[in-house]
Amino acid sequence: MNFVWPDLLALLLLLPVLVVLYLWLLYRRKKNTLRYASLSLVKQAMGKGPGWRRHVPPALLLLALTTLLIATARPLAVVTLPSQQETIILAMDVSGSMRATDVQPSRLVAMQEAAKAFVRDLPRSVRVGIVSFAGTAAVVQPPTQSRDDLIAAVDRFQLQRATAIGSGIVLSLATLFPDAGIDLSQITGQRSMPLAPGEKPKKEFTPVQPGSYGFGAIILLTDGQRTTGPDPLDAAKMAADRGVRVYTVGIGTKEGEIIGFEGWSMRVRLDEDTLKGIAAATRAEYFYAGTADDLKKVYQSLSTRLVVEKKETEISGLFAAAAALLVVIAAGLSLAWFGRVM
Repeated sequence: MNFVWPDLLALLLLLPVLVVLYLWLLYRRKKNTLRYASLSLVKQAMGKGPGWRRHVPPALLLLALTTLLIATARPLAVVTLPSQQETIILAMDVSGSMRATDVQPSRLVAMQEAAKAFVRDLPRSVRVGIVSFAGTAAVVQPPTQSRDDLIAAVDRFQLQRATAIGSGIVLSLATLFPDAGIDLSQITGQRSMPLAPGEKPKKEFTPVQPGSYGFGAIILLTDGQRTTGPDPLDAAKMAADRGVRVYTVGIGTKEGEIIGFEGWSMRVRLDEDTLKGIAAATRAEYFYAGTADDLKKVYQSLSTRLVVEKKETEISGLFAAAAALLVVIAAGLSLAWFGRVM
C-alpha cells in the first residue's frame, strides 16, 4: 500500500504512549483502591467486577485512532473499477497471408469468428469500429453500438494483396480522433487539402504520456509481416504520443506455412518482434494466438481487460469510515455494559 502523505505515519508512534498512559491509569486506580482498610469489604460493596470487558471499549478506541491516523496519510490501493473505454477499434489484417491454414480452418476464418464473439461479449455502451488493412487500409465500419452491423462488416472481409500494418494503425487513430487532423496522405497517397476560406487551422499537437488515453483503444490482429506502407513502429509512436494503447494479437505459427495465391507462393511466418514492439511502445500488451482456441481466449481476456481496469485509488475515506464505526461500537458496548459512554 502506498500513501500520498507517508510522513504523517510518524504519528503512529504516539500510540504506544497512549497504551502506557492507559496502563498507568489502571495501576493508579488499583493503588487507590488498596488504601481501604479491608479489601474484602470493598469487593463486597462493589460486587463482581467488569473483568476483561472494561478493556474492550478502550481497545476499540485505540484501534479507531490507529485507523484514523492511517487515513490522514491518504492511503492508496490498487482497486478494480469499471473501465472508461468508450470506443474500441479493431484493426484486422485481410492480406493474402491470412489464408494460411496453420490456424484451423484458416487464419482469416478463425479471426472472424473470434472477433464476432468478442463484439457480442462487450457491454452495449462500448462503441466498436472496424478497420481492415492489406496493401491499403479502409474503415469498413465506423464506431457504432450496433452489434449486427459490426458482425456483418466482419463477414464481408475479402483477402487482398500486401500488408500495410502501419496504415492500419494510422487509420485506426484517425477513426478514434476524427477531428484531430491526422495526416492520411501516407496511406491514401493524396496531398492534404489547403484550408478553405474562413477555416481555422488545427491546433498544434502536443504529445501526452503513452497509455494515458482512457476513452479508447486499438486491437491490432495480424501475422505481423509488413510488406508495404508506413513503418508499424512509427505508427505505434503516433499512437503512443496520443496516449492510445495498441493491443497486438499475433495469429499464426512461428514456423508458418507455404501458401499459393494467384500463381505465386511464399512462406508466411508470424513476426512477433514487430507486434511486441508496437505493444511495448504504447504501454499495451502482446498476445500470441497459435490456434483458433488460443485466439478465442485472447479475445475473452481482452474483453475483460477493456471492460474493467485496475487503478491506484485513494481509500482514505474507507479508513475514516472504519474509524467512525469502531468509535460507535466502543460507545455502544460501554453504554450497554456500564451504563455510561466510556
